[in-house]
Amino acid sequence: MNVSAVLSICLGLALAFVCPPCPAQSEADGVVRILLIGDSTTEGSVPRRLKPEGPHLEAVLEQLLAAEAELPVCQVINSSQGGEFIRRLIDSGRYARDVADLPNLDFIFIRYGINDRAKREEFSKNFPQDFHELLALLRKDHPQAMLIPMTVIPFSDKLRSQEINALIGEVAREEELQLFDIYPRYEAELLKGPHMLNYRRYPLEKIPAQYHQLVAPFVHGPSVEIMGNELDAILGDLPGWFGDRHPNLAGYNVIADETADYLTRLLRQPQAD
Repeated sequence: MNVSAVLSICLGLALAFVCPPCPAQSEADGVVRILLIGDSTTEGSVPRRLKPEGPHLEAVLEQLLAAEAELPVCQVINSSQGGEFIRRLIDSGRYARDVADLPNLDFIFIRYGINDRAKREEFSKNFPQDFHELLALLRKDHPQAMLIPMTVIPFSDKLRSQEINALIGEVAREEELQLFDIYPRYEAELLKGPHMLNYRRYPLEKIPAQYHQLVAPFVHGPSVEIMGNELDAILGDLPGWFGDRHPNLAGYNVIADETADYLTRLLRQPQAD
């Protein structure tokens, strides 16, 4: 599939989806419950390690929704795992253990594809099938929830991201689900600085010995991990210094802000009878 075809598919999907009726909030206590499932770009294990007090993705999303007038109270659950892809989520038993029995979910955001492309054999064939299988499980276990497939963020190169996102869009169309395309917002934010939304993770063994004392406060296991640009002026010329594209807290705030805008529009829609 060439780039023009991919872009046409993505644009067509974005224009074609009409927002379905918003599910009623959980009747038990009036709280809207939102589940996030995905890989490391949803989990955020390194920012949680570097700044455990956060606030992290789910807490920021709750705070942004709470700042909107006349919205119900929202609870956000982040059940994501680094390195995960859909087949592993299902076959490892994690879906059954961590997702299937969660009560009273109203919205489920699903963001996979990066690891699927790297680890799933016959990706273009099996990834859509895996996605359909996961959606069937979610419909069975959470029939009241609105299922929301998401595109991946700019993690891989653009052509690879477009390939993944085109397949996600096809699944959403076939399932008659609204696609939440977060890629354009994240890409636009990167224009303000190409490295401002990712942390730095770099092997300690590749850092010249004369800088080991300097980086000592940032060593975690075999790597130096830094949330932002503190050492870019000194070490930024090292080959691969900016190679890790996982979001830092600023990156997760972009995801939270765009998700909050998306959810606010859904929550303000008239409820279906």
